Amino acid sequence: MQNLLNDLIALLEKDERLVFEGQLLKNKVVEMALGMDAGLIKLLMTHEDIRRHFFTDADNVAVFDKIKFQQFVMNKQFLPDSYTAYKNKIGLTVNGHYLTDSKEVVLAWPYKDCVLEGGQDKEDTKRDEVFWNETLAPDQIDRLLAPKALTGFKKYDKDGEHKVTGISQNDNLIIKGNNLLALHTLKTAYAGKIDLIYIDPPYNPDSKSNTFCYNNRFNHSTWLSFIKNRLDVARFLLKKDGVLIVAIDENEQAHLGVILKEMFTEHEVHCITIVHNPRGVQGTNFSYTHEYAFFVIPKAKKSIGNRKIDESEIDWSPLRNWGGESEREDAKNCFYPVILDSKGKIIGFGDVAPDEEHPEQTEKVGDNFYVYPIDTKGIERKWRYARQSVDDIKHLLRAKKTKTGFDIEIGKDFGAYKTVWQETRYDANKYGTQIVKELVPNCKFDFPKSLWNVYDCLYAVVENNKDAVILDFFGGSGTTAHAVLELNKNDDGNRKFIICEQMHYVESVTVPRVQKVTEIDKKGSFVYCTLSKANQTFFDKIETAEATKDLQKIWDDMQERAFLSYHVDPKAIDPNSTDFESLSLDDQKRFLIEVLDKNMLYVPYSEIDDTTYGISEDDKKLNRQFHEGTGE
Repeated sequence: MQNLLNDLIALLEKDERLVFEGQLLKNKVVEMALGMDAGLIKLLMTHEDIRRHFFTDADNVAVFDKIKFQQFVMNKQFLPDSYTAYKNKIGLTVNGHYLTDSKEVVLAWPYKDCVLEGGQDKEDTKRDEVFWNETLAPDQIDRLLAPKALTGFKKYDKDGEHKVTGISQNDNLIIKGNNLLALHTLKTAYAGKIDLIYIDPPYNPDSKSNTFCYNNRFNHSTWLSFIKNRLDVARFLLKKDGVLIVAIDENEQAHLGVILKEMFTEHEVHCITIVHNPRGVQGTNFSYTHEYAFFVIPKAKKSIGNRKIDESEIDWSPLRNWGGESEREDAKNCFYPVILDSKGKIIGFGDVAPDEEHPEQTEKVGDNFYVYPIDTKGIERKWRYARQSVDDIKHLLRAKKTKTGFDIEIGKDFGAYKTVWQETRYDANKYGTQIVKELVPNCKFDFPKSLWNVYDCLYAVVENNKDAVILDFFGGSGTTAHAVLELNKNDDGNRKFIICEQMHYVESVTVPRVQKVTEIDKKGSFVYCTLSKANQTFFDKIETAEATKDLQKIWDDMQERAFLSYHVDPKAIDPNSTDFESLSLDDQKRFLIEVLDKNMLYVPYSEIDDTTYGISEDDKKLNRQFHEGTGE
């Protein structure tokens, strides 16, 4: 056994891909073996003992037993645990070498192979985040990310709150709970069905004056893990031609751009600048007035619609042709009257005039005016659109009064989106904070997005898709849901939103805001529910406990009903001991929280029939409708 261990280590060290800073990377070895890396397998076959141990001959063909190899490599005697290929450094690398040694660039960071739970639910809790290593704890990761049960179903519309008797994919949804787990819970019902994902994740400013509500204890590397974990599953939910939009500021813009290009290789990645704070936020050297929005769209596909142009910005020009080949005989079907009513409004178009008919430029016919493409010198010319196609662009035309009658002008009220968006309605204070406070008086949500900032981002993608499904898993104050309802109100659409939010203000701000919009619009509804709590219930009780005696009662309950960490021997813990009582209340709480199994914070959907969790029959039925499309 020991000889085989030593021989295998010596052999693997010959492959430079498996060595970093002089050490062999256990996780990398397993990853490449499970991926049936041709170079690794060829290397293993060069050693007779290793070949005999990990390969089976089948009709003179060597078959690699990757499971046996994985179990051998994962043995504690093989190598000390290795959690990541890059323990201490963050930088731009290619094939394990830093930028100074390479021409191609990818982003590498510590904990890239980990799952970051990101479970904070209160603004003032700067918790130490829980990391899970995908390679070393696959069973725990599977359980952590398994779809969860939902509970606390309520329906809201213009008349307030109602009992939920059924749920389907036609319902708008607001889900409270850890957004990573909520995303994995959506997989069963929405895999490959989301048209647009819009998210506004933590901006991660490197400043003590940070006002962002989410946990800001992330450094760049942990922030990248946090985002990547969520984008991994979000990508699974998107349709093949779906679009992702990520709002961000200057603190993580560069890092985010690299990771998006690395993850979405079959997409175009465009970075748009949006001026959202014209007053500016003073920095040491510059006053920041803008943020960014990454649009991740499928390659070689027209995914972004046309931008609506304000009437004051439209460039008007004559509908009548001029210059060469612009006369009547050059295109006879382009000589016809544009009909105006008595007030000069375009109401239609007449037939093509016969060759022998030579009208005046503007003729009055009853109460209406007939305008022909005749210039100021009386030369009969032609309109730029033939009679059979002019009805399609009627909305782009206007009549202009002249000294002798009327002239007809055309101006496009749409155009391509530019890479810098600068409109007064993107002001986050006036059209974000003030709108939220008008809808939810006395709320304390800081710095919500401008409604029109989000509206225009969504409009750019789903203007022509009135049945689009839109997901936002950093729901915040509910701006995305509000924008979807506004889109539907303006064009009688049937777009659906799914909002995930784990912070406690979802019930005091997000839900009341969206319900108020349905009340004002007198249309729309949504279902609100939460991830069903398991250990999270004890987590909440521990956090709110006011005295040691409360924690002692909680511990008694935990021993009977909680899922405890496998590292813990309950018999060795005595909260009544002097050692425990000598700790501060905060340390006592911290200790009991550490005892909990963190990957069992919520109830797995697969276990809803377990009476331990107390899931009601009504909630079981709704869960089955949600996850399986059935109430049986």
